[in-house]
Order: sequence, then structure tokens, then C-alpha cells
Amino acid sequence: MKVFRFILVLALFAAACTQAEVADGVKAVVNDRAITFAEVEDYTRPAVESLRRQYAGQPDLFQQKLNETLNDSLDQLVERQIILHSFDTEGYKLPDSVIDGLVQDRIRERFGDRVTLMKTLQAQGLTLEQFRKQVREQYIESALRNQNVQREIIISPYKVQTYYEANADKFKLDEQVKLRMIVLTKSSADDTNTIKLAREIQAKIKEGATFTEMAGVYSQGSQQHQGGDWGWVERSVLRKDLADVAFTLPIGQVSEPIDAGDTIYLMQVEEKKAAAAKPLASVREEIEKTLRTQQQAKLQKQWIDGLKKKTFIRYF
Repeated sequence: MKVFRFILVLALFAAACTQAEVADGVKAVVNDRAITFAEVEDYTRPAVESLRRQYAGQPDLFQQKLNETLNDSLDQLVERQIILHSFDTEGYKLPDSVIDGLVQDRIRERFGDRVTLMKTLQAQGLTLEQFRKQVREQYIESALRNQNVQREIIISPYKVQTYYEANADKFKLDEQVKLRMIVLTKSSADDTNTIKLAREIQAKIKEGATFTEMAGVYSQGSQQHQGGDWGWVERSVLRKDLADVAFTLPIGQVSEPIDAGDTIYLMQVEEKKAAAAKPLASVREEIEKTLRTQQQAKLQKQWIDGLKKKTFIRYF
């Protein structure tokens, strides 16, 4: 029986290859289903333009990323065929009425109406029946993944605590300052009036005017109407020349005017916070989500690996 099944698979595989190779090369065969290069390209197409923009002017890197994406797409298509085969062999059924409803939902969500759908399919070289088949297969794949992977996962307090301690650097709060700034824009490269104005503002503050008041009157920054208040900021938020001043400035003291080319800055630090670890309570939800995602990925791999053991797969 095993010999007969193997011969049958080879015969079906040969037929699939012969048919597919007429249009394009075969990339993989899953049982009696050939996956062609054209299918892989179609599946990858939505990501290609994004890669092209991201790596414009870097043709070698673009080609590398494209090849990686194509390989990933092939793996996903192989997994889909494995799941579809499992659906068929394990006796699941999907009534035509359900598929009809899914198709109508997809038309409303993505195309608006049937006329737009047909125009889009025509432009893509697809038929309505092919579109219906895609909808069916995507639904089956999603449903079986949810059934076998998205099961309830319990994340214990011990696991959360262990992850928190092992990844302390991820939950570190950098040193922060509560900062106010007055921003003055130069009118030209040789403008000397703006630095003079900054010194006059600095003098008024030393004489008793508040930094908040002066910022409201003179600052040209986006926080003018908030009295130049930037709130709590980490060093990474500021340009290096500004950060170097802000994080060494004594609390309450007004900085000297900082000439940053086309802009003059005055700073005042109201409070400081030393670097510290975020409390576990504030990151518990984030950690639980991470651990749940990791566990789901593990369950998915176990499920797919189990299906692969029962499936004929060959790559080309």
C-alpha cells in the first residue's frame, strides 16, 4: 500500500510539474499540489514596493532582502497547503453558504461593490472563481491556526518575574530632566541680534522674571504657549549639544545662550531623575504579552512540524 501511495504521489507530482513548468518553474510540491514561482511572486508582490522604497539606491541589499522575502513567502505557501491538506484529510467541511458569506464580506471590506471587485480581478488576471478559492483557503488556514495555536495560555507570575530579571536592560529608565526651553530663530547666518536678545532675556530672568513668563513672550518654539515646558525628557530626545548642557545644568539655573547655528536656545532644568528600572507592575502586561506570543509561536511550530511529518514535501 505504501509503495502504491508513493508511486501515485510521484505520478501526480510529475503531472503537476509538467503543467506548471509550461507557465513557470515549480518551487515546491506539497502532496499532489505544485507551488509555482508565479504564485510566490504574487504572494510577495505587496511587500516588493515597500522593499524597493526602503532600499532605493542599494541594489545589492534590495536583491538580498527580496530573496529573503521570496523564500519566506514560499514557506508560508507551503504551510498553507499543509494546513489545507490537513483540513481535507481530517474530515472538516466548509459549506458553500459560508464561503458565499465570506466572499460578500470581503467585497464590502476591500472593494465596496462587485463592479470594483471585477475590475480589480481583471487587472490582476484573476477570475471570480479563483478569488473565491483564495477566500476559502485563507479562511481555512486562519481557522485551523486559531484552533490549534490560539488556545488559552496561562502565564504564571514566576515566568513574568524571571523574564523581568533576565531582561533588565529592556526595562531601564534613562536619566531624565524636567526641562523648559526658550527657542529663538536667527534671521540669517550673520545675525547677531538674536544672541543679544537671548542675553537680555537671561538678564531679565536673573533680575526676577520667571522663565515661564519669558518663554511665553519670546520663544518661537512649539511649546511657547506652555511656557517653554518640554516636560520630562531623556537624553536621547535631545540633540547632543543640547543634551550635554541640559544634563549638567544645576536645577533652577538658566543656561548660557546655546548657539546651534540657525537657532539660539536658553534652558532651565526644574527637576532631575536618576536612571532607574521600571517597576515590574508597570511592565507586567507587556511581559505577559511577549511571553504569550512566544508560547503561541512555539505551539504553532510544534503543530506545523507534526503536519509536515505526515506530508510529502519537496523543494526545487
